[in-house]
Amino acid sequence: MRRKLVIGNWKMNGAKADIGAWLEGANILARNLAIQVGIAPAALHANSILTGRQAPLLVGGQDCSAVSNGARTGEVSAAMLADAGCDFVLVGHSERRQHWGESSALVAQKFFQALDAGLTPVLCVGETREERAQGVTRKVLADQIGAVIAACGVASFASAIVAYEPVWAIGTGLTASPEQAQEIHAFIRGEIFADAAMLASSLLLLYGGSVKGSNAKDLFAQKDIDGGLIGGASLIPEEFAAICRAAAATES
Repeated sequence: MRRKLVIGNWKMNGAKADIGAWLEGANILARNLAIQVGIAPAALHANSILTGRQAPLLVGGQDCSAVSNGARTGEVSAAMLADAGCDFVLVGHSERRQHWGESSALVAQKFFQALDAGLTPVLCVGETREERAQGVTRKVLADQIGAVIAACGVASFASAIVAYEPVWAIGTGLTASPEQAQEIHAFIRGEIFADAAMLASSLLLLYGGSVKGSNAKDLFAQKDIDGGLIGGASLIPEEFAAICRAAAATES
């Protein structure tokens, strides 16, 4: 049975003064709710979070290098994240693809590095507003996931998570309806992984398109949505708590 998971992606936010309250709230949620709760802090704050986290809270990186070590100034390797105590790492986040021009081939290398280091890669996929208007959403998702399958094999997803981020619904005021989100999650589970039915049935699929306390329960109640990858709302303890409680309310 798939257990609901909510990950808060703090992005490039937070100061030392914020960490205590944010972490305390996340620890309480992870301890008291019958779901999995994770947070992905900025790399500079990761050590503070890892030192203060309490089981079963999960902690991860927001990105990792496509190589294991070497002359890559400013980068953090998957092995370093694992050595610090992280559980997972985001790869292919829409902002990395959009603002840093990361290709699906590069994302596949990061996915491999995460697996090789013993981390759970959270593969982020999604289409832009233009791609959605052109009717190529399914092709975009198939290509993004297909690049990882080609590089690492479909069996690698037994140790991974997929997060669907409709780029057109992030920070735009637009929101996918629960039915629209479910349709895409069902496509990912049922068609892209058609040749790996047992794997597909156990694969966690998260939704990452402007989830809020007000819409979380309807989204998480959908058959193929197993939780959320939460951006801005995860910076507001009360809002993040409402989203986590909504996930717990839909846990079967």
